[in-house]
Order: sequence, then structure tokens, then C-alpha cells
Amino acid sequence: MSLAEDPRDHDGDGSGGDGEPGGPGGDDFRDMLREFLDGKTDLDPAQLASAAGLPGDPELVRRLIGQLQQALQHSGDGVDWGLATEQATQLAARSSVPSTPDERTALEQGLGVAALWLDEVTQISSLTAPPRLWSRTEWAKATMPLWTQMAEPVATSIANALTSVFDESAGDLEGLGAAGMSGIELPGAEGLEGMLANAGQVMRNVGGTLFAMQLGQVVGQLSTEVVSGGDVGVPLLDGEIVQAALVTQNVVDFGRGIDVPFDQVAIYLAIRELAHARLFRHAKWLRLHLLSAIADYSRGVRIDVQRLQELAADFDPSNPEELRRAMSSGALIPPKTQEQLAAHTRLETMLALVEGWVDVVTAQATARLPRAAAIAETVRRRRASGGPAESAFSTLVGLELRPRRLREAAAMWQAVTDAVGSTVRDGLWAHPDILPGSSDIDDPGFLVTR
Repeated sequence: MSLAEDPRDHDGDGSGGDGEPGGPGGDDFRDMLREFLDGKTDLDPAQLASAAGLPGDPELVRRLIGQLQQALQHSGDGVDWGLATEQATQLAARSSVPSTPDERTALEQGLGVAALWLDEVTQISSLTAPPRLWSRTEWAKATMPLWTQMAEPVATSIANALTSVFDESAGDLEGLGAAGMSGIELPGAEGLEGMLANAGQVMRNVGGTLFAMQLGQVVGQLSTEVVSGGDVGVPLLDGEIVQAALVTQNVVDFGRGIDVPFDQVAIYLAIRELAHARLFRHAKWLRLHLLSAIADYSRGVRIDVQRLQELAADFDPSNPEELRRAMSSGALIPPKTQEQLAAHTRLETMLALVEGWVDVVTAQATARLPRAAAIAETVRRRRASGGPAESAFSTLVGLELRPRRLREAAAMWQAVTDAVGSTVRDGLWAHPDILPGSSDIDDPGFLVTR
């Protein structure tokens, strides 16, 4: 049904009263946005897309504008996460190259060897589901449900901020009338009030569309970087059965960047992925523990409405760079709350414990691999320069994650292994109450004594 066919229009003129979704105010605001999206204003929509951190690719901008035009017609609430999946899979597909039979064979053999070598260094049992070899598109599609789950609280906060801007603007107009300022003539104030009242919902839809497209952009870009299912530190597959997966094309690209035979690269990365997946299957509480910490942090994310209003008032259409800086620097996000700081600390410590354990187990399992040290150093450099997990969490929830304590956590796990063996070490993952904490990372000797 088009706007002209609104059933509330009893007079056949398409008006449902000022401030109603089908009324003049709503139509005026939608018309203004349509003119912008159709390029009938001084501001180029491509500039806004660039300022929002979206790519300047003409095809992607065209698709973004089309989705925003659809959002103007959308009357429901909530974010259409299907847009994120569509965007991510299209980006992944554009750069995908089919793997060769030899590459797939090397990875399958690497996974087989990895399972055997892991059995020698950890008593944590193997997986019940066979490992997968994914394309970039398959990775993006399979992991999107969890990405949307993590992004939902932030999207809601942004939508609420956009709505409140317009609600406050409408309230200011009402206040002028209530104060008896009849001597001040406000031309069209009633129509403007109606427009602003409806604009909040319109902008909520537009903001949700922008956020979904940005999520798709982030996940699509990640699909070209991650080498495995656990590369971001959190199991991204939803469901009770824990799976391991390698992204074939990215493993091949990883191997091309170092002077190491590909079969050794395949075995090393397969061991890391299987160790990670086995750990999360063994410690069934661990995945929920991590996701809860992310959710606790995300729920505290707020948008500085006053700063947003100032930015909008001072926005120069010919120079969107200020908007880009504000959105990318976190200037629109107020300082972290105490609850967020606590959640951040828990999450950072837990990820360091997971990655540190994987590092130690992988080093043990690859002891007979001739070039294991060279591959391990490449993994460390990649992580130190800002790995996939850091870029994803920073973009989506403003969460800066650097495993600062990873080396210390790995040293702790090594000290425990040397002192009491792998069986006792792995038994510490049985329950969160007995898992080492931040103080144990600081003083492994006390943990060994305990």
C-alpha cells in the first residue's frame, strides 16, 4: 500500500492530520529525505555514506540509497538484519576465488593430522561434528546470527538516540506554545511539530538500515581476513554442536605471505582451530560467559544526544570529514560506565585465558613441525597489529579489545603445564569458579601452589 492509499484518508487527499504518519508532516519529512536520496540537494548521498564509514564503491552506494528509500516506506520497528546478511555475502562473494582440489586435500589432511597430534597433548575430547572447509560467503552467512545478536543492543541505542533528538525538538515547540509566547510568530509551527513527531520513527528506520548495512560491511570485510571459525576468539556458530571450520581461501592467502610449505601452514592453523573448538565443547559454560560479558558491555552503550545535535547543526555538506571523525573516533559515545568497565575487564581477561591456552596447546602439538616457530610468529604479529576480533568489536560495539595480557596468560598456562601436567591444567576449565583469574595471571606460582 502506498502512502496515497492510507486507509485513514477519509477525504481522499492523503492526509491523516498533522503529525500522523500519513499526514502532511510525515509526507513533508519523507519528501525532504527522498529529495536528498534522489540527489536533488547540495549534499551528495555518496558523501554521507563515506562519512558514515561505508565504502565509496558506486555499486554499494547505489544499493545503500535503494535500501534507505525502502526504509522510508517501512512503518515497523526494529532493524532488518536481512540487509546485513545480504551486504556481507555480496561483499564476500565479490572477492571469493574457488579453492583448488590440491588446496582442499592439503587442508583435509592437515585437519586429520591436527586431531591426532592434539590427542597427544590434551585430554579434552575431540569434536563430534566433522570440521568444515568454508568459502568466504559460507563463513559470512553462517556467522551472521551471532553478529546480529551482539550488535542488537547498540543498534537499539542508536535508534533511541535518533528518536529522542526529534522528540525533544517537538517538545521545544510545544513548550513555546505552553509558555504563552503568543507575541512570537512561528510560521508553520504546528506543521513543523507534526513533521518532527513523525520524523523520529522515520529516522529510526533510516538509522536501523544504516547500521545493518554497516554491520554487513564489517562482516563482509572480516570474511576476507579470518582463517578459521574461532579466529575472533568467540565461537561464532549458533547451536549446541560445536564445529570447527577453516576458511579455505584465507588459509591459502595466509600461507602465501610466509616462506613455509603450505602443508605445514595447514596443519598449524588446523591445530589452532581444533584446539579452540575442543575447548568450547569441553567448557560448555564458556561461550555463554563470553557472550554475556559482551552483552553487559553493549547494553551500556549510549549515544551523546547533545553532541549529535551539535554535529547536525554544524554539519557542512561540502565537508563531511568532521562527521566521519566523530563517528569513527567514538566522540558520540560517552565515557564507559563502571558496569561497562567491569564487563570489559572480564571479557579481556577471559579472551586472554582462551587464547593463551590455545597458544600453549598449539606449541605442544606442533613441536615436531619444522617451521612451527615461523608460523607462530606470523600469528603473533597479525594479532599485535589488530586482528579480526579487535576490528569487529571496535566497529560494532565500540569495544576496544587488545589481548594485552595474552603473553602473560600463555606464560601462566605454560607454568601450570610444567608443574602439574596437561590433565590438571585442562581440568581448570571444568567450572568458572575454579578457572584462573587476573590475579593468577599476575602470580602463576600461587596458582600452582593452590
